[in-house]
Amino acid sequence: MAKQSEEKKLSECTDEELLEKAKKLKSDSILSAFAIGFMAGMIIFSIAVNSIGLITLIPLFFIYKMLKGDKKNKELREILKERNLK
Repeated sequence: MAKQSEEKKLSECTDEELLEKAKKLKSDSILSAFAIGFMAGMIIFSIAVNSIGLITLIPLFFIYKMLKGDKKNKELREILKERNLK
């Protein structure tokens, strides 16, 4: 239900509002990529030093959540594409 209301909000936004959200999306995706890389490094280091443990599982959970959160932005990208906005 919340997904539908969010989608309606995106479709009702003006072009300027969508472009503003797109700028935020770009900076968020750069930050997410850095965080995922950092956590992947933590996982590799943890496996090399010890073995699979809690230090390995926590970053895996956060990486999963970040990748799943990226799918929420898919609707914004689709609407930007429909309206031929950059």
